[in-house]
Amino acid sequence: MSVMVDIRSVHKSFGSLEVLKGIDLEVRTGQVTVVLGPSGSGKSTLLRTINHLEKVDHGAISVDGTLIGYRRSGDKLHELPEREVLKQRTRIGFVFQNFNLFPHLTVLDNVIEAPVSALRRPRKEAVETARRLLDRVGLADKTDAYPRQLSGGQQQRVAIARALALEPKLLLFDEPTSALDPELVGEVLDVLRDLAHQGTTMIVVTHEIGFAREVADTVVFMDGGRIVEQGTPADVLDNPQHDRTRAFLSKVL
Repeated sequence: MSVMVDIRSVHKSFGSLEVLKGIDLEVRTGQVTVVLGPSGSGKSTLLRTINHLEKVDHGAISVDGTLIGYRRSGDKLHELPEREVLKQRTRIGFVFQNFNLFPHLTVLDNVIEAPVSALRRPRKEAVETARRLLDRVGLADKTDAYPRQLSGGQQQRVAIARALALEPKLLLFDEPTSALDPELVGEVLDVLRDLAHQGTTMIVVTHEIGFAREVADTVVFMDGGRIVEQGTPADVLDNPQHDRTRAFLSKVL
């Protein structure tokens, strides 16, 4: 399988705090990579650098062979204009932990907003796609509802449909179940399982170890801004080699 995401020597600091300390990671097309680690380990920041929501201080990230956020000229990188970065982001879906739906728009309008405004798709085509995606995530009967009328799990499923509406090459999930009540977690994980079984390339930051064991092709454990350990779920979850990984898993399993 080809490489969908290629992360090379990525460093990121906020002031004097170095959050990412030389990250190297490959994600292959059609595979699911689950990123685990304690709070403050750099997981969310890593996701945000992949679609240039955070600019890297050093290193480079490519998605499907395209350098993200920069163009290369000889040995130097030059940041792209914002309009070109926005165009790149339409190919990288991002699902946040707090949904980020537009409260003044209906479910249907939330899903069609980006295809119509960013991709200039005809509204009729966007509506047909949105209805199909909402049916896929089990919300065909909620097209005219507003976010405030939905449960947290339903709002997150709308957010997933919204990300899928752009037909992205890659989906990024930043702790998609962390803001949900425990009884709502399963309905969101079911959607992620369905996406995984259909060969969607995904990077998922989560604390759901059972999901990682069941769905992930690769599990990455981060701590202190570094990748401490990575491998198959059996390797990392059942037979971790690093003391830090074992200590973390002993608290969450």
